[in-house]
Amino acid sequence: MEQSQPQPRRVADQVFQESLDQLEDILQESSTEDEEIPQAQLHTSNLSEVELDQDLTDIDLAALEDAVADIEQYLEEITKTKEKL
Repeated sequence: MEQSQPQPRRVADQVFQESLDQLEDILQESSTEDEEIPQAQLHTSNLSEVELDQDLTDIDLAALEDAVADIEQYLEEITKTKEKL
């Protein structure tokens, strides 16, 4: 049936899965931070809309860039594998 995957493909798959896990963790952290802010506090806060937007979009840019790079590498590996067939 299905042959075992070549080593580079396994490595790329593992890296991709780890990146997805990291992204999921980041998104979960972000959503729990959003849930921790009481709605009443948002309305009575002295924060400007710009400051609030900056707080809500404050993510680990380096981790996101790493995840994107891993996804791109994974997609390149898939494309190379398909081209060989």
